[in-house]
Amino acid sequence: MSMSQPTEIILHQQTRSLEIAYSDGARHTLTAEFLRVFSPSAEVRGHGPGQETLQVGKQLVNITELEPVGQYAMKIHYDDGHDSGIYSWDYLYGLGLDQEILWHNYLSRLKKAGASRMPKE
Repeated sequence: MSMSQPTEIILHQQTRSLEIAYSDGARHTLTAEFLRVFSPSAEVRGHGPGQETLQVGKQLVNITELEPVGQYAMKIHYDDGHDSGIYSWDYLYGLGLDQEILWHNYLSRLKKAGASRMPKE
């Protein structure tokens, strides 16, 4: 993928987003909901193709903590208790590059499933 390293990571609590600047000049802002829905964890992605679990009700999720993982990644803790995904710099960079198409596809899958982004009360 990129091999570009983050030069700045800013957690915006009010807008529930994470802004990442990279050494190649790229800058991506990813919402907490987007990051949670596309978590690289086995809980979300499964253990192989076709085993993905559609994430629903995550519109109001927020990031509670960012935890460095060596020099190559970070772990994101969410207020819904999810914290098992390790987000490599390359994975985050790819999410930023493909954000529009990934989000469109996610919304289409939600609609097809008759599911909602809003959490159940």
